[in-house]
This record gives sequence, C-alpha cells and structure tokens, in this order.
Amino acid sequence: MRHAFLATTFAVLVARLGTAAEPPTMRVDYFHTGNATEERFSLDRIVVERLPWPGNPARPIDETNRGKYLFEVIDNATGKALFSRGFSSIYGEWETTPEAMRMNRTFSESLRFPLVDTPARIIVKKRDARNVFRDVWTVVVDPADKFIERGATAAAAGPLLKLHESGDPARKLDLLILGDGYTAAERGKFERDARRLVGVLLSTSPFKDRERDINVWGLSPPSAQSGISRPSQHIFRRTPLGATYDAFDSERYVLTFDNRSFRELAANAPYDVVEILVNSATYGGGGIFGLYSTVAADSAWAPYIFVHEFGHHLAGLADEYYTSDVAYLPAQDLVEPWEPNVTALLDPATLKWKDLVVADTPVPTPWPKEEFEEFSKQIQQRRRDIRAANRREAEMDALFREELAHETALLGRGPYATTVGAFEGANYEARGFFRPQADCVMFTRDVNAFCAVCRRAIAAMLDLYSG
Repeated sequence: MRHAFLATTFAVLVARLGTAAEPPTMRVDYFHTGNATEERFSLDRIVVERLPWPGNPARPIDETNRGKYLFEVIDNATGKALFSRGFSSIYGEWETTPEAMRMNRTFSESLRFPLVDTPARIIVKKRDARNVFRDVWTVVVDPADKFIERGATAAAAGPLLKLHESGDPARKLDLLILGDGYTAAERGKFERDARRLVGVLLSTSPFKDRERDINVWGLSPPSAQSGISRPSQHIFRRTPLGATYDAFDSERYVLTFDNRSFRELAANAPYDVVEILVNSATYGGGGIFGLYSTVAADSAWAPYIFVHEFGHHLAGLADEYYTSDVAYLPAQDLVEPWEPNVTALLDPATLKWKDLVVADTPVPTPWPKEEFEEFSKQIQQRRRDIRAANRREAEMDALFREELAHETALLGRGPYATTVGAFEGANYEARGFFRPQADCVMFTRDVNAFCAVCRRAIAAMLDLYSG
C-alpha cells in the first residue's frame, strides 16, 4: 500500500518492489555531443532502477512549458503520450560558452520515467531560436530487451537519512540531499549541514506553506579526502560525485560532470530533485532545471545559495541579476525567454504576470537602476581583485555583506519597491529583459524573499510532483 511507505533503508525500499503498485523507475543514459552549432545524441545504456517510480501518478504529463529541452515517452502501438518532462542540461549551458565555439565536447545525461510495459519511443525535443520545441532525437525502448540492466546493486552510499518525511513519495516532492567531499568520519557533519539548510528552505515561502507536500532524504557516500576539487587553486579531489568548482571557468560555479556516478548513487533513494551539498567554505553553487543544484555547505552564504539555486533546479527560474560575471555569451536576439520570471515583452496585455500587476503601475516600472549599476560595478571589481590575490574567504564574505546592505536599502525605497511590474535588467542583460519586482532572491542575496511571480512558479512545480 502506498500509504505504508515509511522506508528508512535501501533494503526496505527494495523489498517493496514485489508488492508495490508503483512501477519501477526506468532510466535512459545517453551521450550528448557537439559544439555551438551542432549536436548529436547516442544511447549509452538503459537501466531499470531498483526502487519504485517516486513521481506523482496523477500528473504524468508536464504542461508547465519549462526547460530548454523536453522529452516524451510515446507508446509505439497507440501513439499515446505516457509521460513527459521539461528539463535543461549541462550541455545546454555549455553550448552557449566561448569554449563551444572552438571545440567539441561530450556530456553524459539521463532521462528517468516510470517503467513502460510495451515498446515506446523516447523523443527529445529542443527549443529553436524562437523557443519553439523541435524534435532532435528519438530512441526506441523495448522493455523485453535482454540488454536492459535490471536488478544491479546501486553504488554504495551509506544509510538513507530521513531529513523531513511527509508521506508516500508518489504523493510528495522528493528532494534528495547528496553529500560530496565528506569523509566517513564527517558523516555527522553532513547530517548537521543538511538539516540546517533544509530548515532554511522550509522556512522560505512557498516551501514553508507546502512543507507537508515535501519529503527530504539524505545520502553521504564516504569520500577518501575531505573537500572537493577547485582547479583554479590547483586543488583536485577524487570524490564520489566528482563535484568541482570552476565549471565553465567560472570560479564560483559548482557542478559534477560525472553523470554516471551521480545517477548510481542517487538510485539509493526516491527522488524527483537533488541538492548536492559539497563540503567546502568557499562561496559557490549552481543549479540546472531538472538536473540538480549545488551549494558549498560551510560558506557564510550557503542559505542564500541553496534557496537561489534550488529555484533554478526545481522551477526553471532565470537569474534576474545582470551585473555579475557569467560564463555565457550574450544573447544575439531578444527572444521571449521560456523562464517564468523574466520577459522581453512589455505589452501590458500580454505580460506573463499581467494578472499580478495592479492598476496604475507603469510598465516599464521605475527603479534606481543607474545608482544600482554604479555601485555594483565597484563591487564586481573589488570581487575580482580579492580572487586574483587569493585573499581570505572572510574578505569576500565582508564584501558581500556590504553589497547586500546597500542593495536592500536601495531597492527597498520608492513607490514601487514591493510592487509587481516590469523592472528593466534581468537574465544577465542590462537592457531589453525585465524582472517582475525590484528585489527577489533571484536578483540579490536576500534569502528571505522570492517575488510573487517566482513563488507562483515554484508552487506550480510542487503541484506537478505532489498533486
């Protein structure tokens, strides 16, 4: 029975497969190869994971229109869509970097869905230059194929922790916290770090209003060394998940490029979304819609990074800031973004969030943009100087506190400080893109406040997973 799902160990979870109503989880691992102008897909393997599918059976079809990519599971015999999910990927980010203009690279990726009973087509779609989904790859999955990997033991990850349990995974959003760079002796530290940051997330709206719709699990596979790689400082660690700073040559960007290890370790728990908690004090993190988010657990800014990056991962929220250094090349055209919290269209009649804009609010909406940009320019230069001189992390933390105090005061004044409108400056661009409110955790390090549009976007994803 679904309501009896109160597993505390992997063995108990696996034991349910014999009687559970939920199908097992099927996973298609594939390689994504290309450059800035072309891409290819090739099948790696198909795996049936040992745990039941944790997703909401009442919402198999994703109608949120999020993600750079979308995959559909189509029954071969009937043509019926059985399942779909929007997602983004490391490849999808990498192809917008300068490196992609001069070389090819290959990334491992995965698609997860409920086990199919009969042959099905997996169709991957990608947005074109106008953000319309187009088919880019199709692969057929036959559940009778003898080469599908079944029943293999998942990679050892240690005991499964219940960090916040609300009920049956099939009726909840299941968040898995995966530790990386924690030694066996630091397992207790991982649990303390995870509980602290889960507490931050569940005290932030809309998560605090929906905590009964969320399960949080924890796994900390032991690392031989404490900490993770940081190539810019010539630090290299061989950790279970392979997390590293300096992704795409951005010193603060933390990703893992080892998808197979990530998936094998995560398969020890029911999960819809994943947070990778890295054992480090250096400011850093990252988040990719439908893949995972990351945070440096001991950074003074971990609460902000966790919440902000999880917004990317769960809800596909765009970055609203535009004055920080980023790894991506600027957009060539101002195409309307698919992300729910930024827009390039200012017609009040078609504004994405027009129902939240009160009468008489000017569009575009005035805010102290020039003053903000001048101060931010100074901060960014000081930030680069600190990193270039390899000075103490405490100096960077002090700089960020100074920046936050100034921004909070500046953005908190004026007649439209708390109003939903269209504020120019978002999506890494100073001109042409607009955000819904003057301030938001997607714009500054104000950890306490998602704007109204972001809260609604997150709630829609909670509905998709929890029902």
